[in-house]
Amino acid sequence: SDVQTRVLKAKLRIMQEEIDMLSCDYHKKEDENSKLAAKIKELEEDRVRLQRTINIQQTQTEKQKALAEESARKCDDLQLQVSALCKEVEILTRSKKQAALIHSTAEVRLNRAVEEVERLKSQLAKTKQINKDKISEEQQSKENLLAENQVLKKQKTELIAGFKKQLKLIDILKRQKMHFEAAKLLSFAEEEFMKALDWGNSL
Repeated sequence: SDVQTRVLKAKLRIMQEEIDMLSCDYHKKEDENSKLAAKIKELEEDRVRLQRTINIQQTQTEKQKALAEESARKCDDLQLQVSALCKEVEILTRSKKQAALIHSTAEVRLNRAVEEVERLKSQLAKTKQINKDKISEEQQSKENLLAENQVLKKQKTELIAGFKKQLKLIDILKRQKMHFEAAKLLSFAEEEFMKALDWGNSL
């Protein structure tokens, strides 16, 4: 009986020690569970915050995606506008080059025309001077011819007057010759008459 009591007490003590150990482990587990529950709660709160952040980021991502798509469309539109502007710039550049070429050609033609005008003006001035000199020479020649004509007219008048004098002189000489011949004939007749008279007297 005492032995059984001691055995039971020993078992009871051992069981009590085990209970104490289990109680200690239980309390430890409780503390760990409390800590784990707090950690789980904290993690849940973090998860909720992260989910909220993820949702916000998802919303922002969708907004950014929409903005990116809108920006892509705008970029495409701008690219089309840039292409159109590049074509316009190319056309304007070609037009500018053509205009520059036309301007250069026109300037060359203008310079040639100016040179031609200057050459013609110089030639015209020379022609005018030549004509002026020619007119002056012709005027001088005309004056010389007029003066010479006056001299010739004077000489003609003098020659006509001289010719008339010569005609008068010839007429006078003819008359004198006729008178002389008549006188000569008369003288011959008188001489023959005197000879005849002398011959008659000699008979």
